[in-house]
Amino acid sequence: MRICVFTGSSMGNEPAYQRGAEQLGAAIGQGGHELVYGGASVGLMGIVADAALSNGAKVTGVLPKALADLELAHPDLSELHIVGSMHERKMMMAELSDAFVALPGGIGTLEEMFEVWTWTQLGFHSKSVGLLNVQGFYDPLLLFLSGVVDAGFIKKKHFDMLVVDTKPVELLSRLQSTDVAYEPK
Repeated sequence: MRICVFTGSSMGNEPAYQRGAEQLGAAIGQGGHELVYGGASVGLMGIVADAALSNGAKVTGVLPKALADLELAHPDLSELHIVGSMHERKMMMAELSDAFVALPGGIGTLEEMFEVWTWTQLGFHSKSVGLLNVQGFYDPLLLFLSGVVDAGFIKKKHFDMLVVDTKPVELLSRLQSTDVAYEPK
């Protein structure tokens, strides 16, 4: 399975976030999976890529030229695609992947996760979307989303499509077994 990981180009303030990225990368490699991600060598992005590579995974990065020009590109990837824009990056990452995981991250991580989850909800693809909930990072978001369900703006079945776990190996297993087939309305 090719796992697309969305995460921060920063490290975050908690060492647990770094450990979570390292554990996810290791689980991808040890599980015989491939990693698709944003292609950078910095932050949690670099950690997950390094861990996947050191555990035998093929790692594919997709990086906009403007960021590659800032020398952020990871030098040791199995494959690196340089694209013209963030839109191209997200589309290529989605096309190359079988499932998606969001580690802790900022606005970009959240935006990418919400976009692919929306595409699943709309039936544009049937790929699982998960959150690795490192040290409760996503608890406030999940509480908010539960309130959005209660308010009638997200259907419970669409909320339930989001796979959430605190353990990388279990999350990857659940992503493989989750049925996200599109059901209109």
